[in-house]
Amino acid sequence: MKMRLAGFLMFAILSVSILSYGFSGSAFADSHNIPPISASTELPSYENGDRVYVDGSIRDFDPDIHSNTALTYRITDTTGNIVTIGQILPDSNGDFSFNFVSGGSLFKESGDYNIELFFGSIKGETKMLYTGGEFEPSLPGQDNGPGSEPEPEPEPEPEPEPEPEPEPEPEPEPEPEPEPTCGPGTELVNGICQVVKDEEPSGGGCLIATAAYGSELAPQVQFLREIRDNTVMSTTSGAAFMTGFNQLYYSFSPTIADMERENPLFQEAVRMFITPMISTLSIMTLAEDGNDAQVLGLGISVIALNLGMYVAAPAAIGFTVHRQLKSKI
Repeated sequence: MKMRLAGFLMFAILSVSILSYGFSGSAFADSHNIPPISASTELPSYENGDRVYVDGSIRDFDPDIHSNTALTYRITDTTGNIVTIGQILPDSNGDFSFNFVSGGSLFKESGDYNIELFFGSIKGETKMLYTGGEFEPSLPGQDNGPGSEPEPEPEPEPEPEPEPEPEPEPEPEPEPEPEPTCGPGTELVNGICQVVKDEEPSGGGCLIATAAYGSELAPQVQFLREIRDNTVMSTTSGAAFMTGFNQLYYSFSPTIADMERENPLFQEAVRMFITPMISTLSIMTLAEDGNDAQVLGLGISVIALNLGMYVAAPAAIGFTVHRQLKSKI
């Protein structure tokens, strides 16, 4: 009897162990299959002028570390050209949402458009189907929606005996078509709501330096942000310069950052290349915040110094070596 009871207890313990292992393994597999950045669009396809809503979440989001880290999104067409770019801050749970208008001069071809997401050193991606098309404004007399009635056509009357003809009633003037209402962050251009390109918000965007030094908390990255936000952006001329610089910088910086993360040797080479440039930016700390003259003068000095280090000096060395080799021959 005791042997049978002991055997039954061993069988029960073994069964519970197997079941608990299976549940934990299944839970681990489910969490492991979640991508670092997941996102999806509201609809499967969009026409010209439609607003695209994108929702997503960041898997390993830590509010204590990433509270001031911006998520960069970039939309490219079927040929890889950038049509929309911007930045947002996720909430405390790592969730985010943004929207843009699928239309305008940059949306030229229909097909699958890539929505690329960059958050620090991680990357995510989703797609949207753009079918193109054009707006077709309604004409007078057509059904313009609820509350509108088509203009009635007069019925032919039988020819009576000659009588004085009544004066024709004036036709009602067609009501002007209401202009589409654009949401926040967009403006009406040629009948289409387009995204207003604002200045890049402070607190993010140093993609190449972040990938080169491995973290947004690196001292070099923090130094770049302080110079940009507290010194350059505090003046009118500095803000105008950053507006033009951001258009050029964000056209290639995500690609360079991806190459750094995929190739450690290239990451080290970029780090060695930009370290002298970051050192020269310490000159900008001598300028007073908000002083246009000082920021402009010191900024020109930094640009000239970098041109000397990265262009003039290598050219002079190459010319000297070429002349020495030519004299020996």
